[in-house]
Amino acid sequence: MKPPVEHVRVSARSKELLIKIKRRTGLEHWNEICRVALCRSFANQTPPPIASKFGESSIDMEWKTFAGPHHEVLAALTILKAKLDGIDTLQRDNIADYFRAHLERGIMSLQNVNAIYDIYQLQ
Repeated sequence: MKPPVEHVRVSARSKELLIKIKRRTGLEHWNEICRVALCRSFANQTPPPIASKFGESSIDMEWKTFAGPHHEVLAALTILKAKLDGIDTLQRDNIADYFRAHLERGIMSLQNVNAIYDIYQLQ
C-alpha cells in the first residue's frame, strides 16, 4: 500500500513538545513517540482540524522510518479513517494533510505526559 506521505514532518510547536515528551519518558526516537501520537489521534472519534499550512521544523523522517514494521497497517488505517471522515482519498494532497493533522493533534494530546507510564494511562 502506498504511504500517505513520503516524508513525515512536524510543526515547530510539535517539535518542542516532542523534545519535552522524549526527555520526560525516556523514549529515544521521534518515530516511537509519533506512532503513539498518531494512534492516539485515530482513537479520537472527531476528525482533526486540518490547517492550511503547517510550520516546518527540522524533524523530518521517511515514512518507513516513522512507521517501521507497521508501515502498511498505518497507511491502511490512515486511508480508512480518511474515508470514514469524508476525505477525498483520490487526492494525494488531501490524504497528506489529513495524516499531518492527525499527527499534530496526537502530539498535542501527549503534551502533559510526564513518564512513559502516563502514555498507558491516557484515555
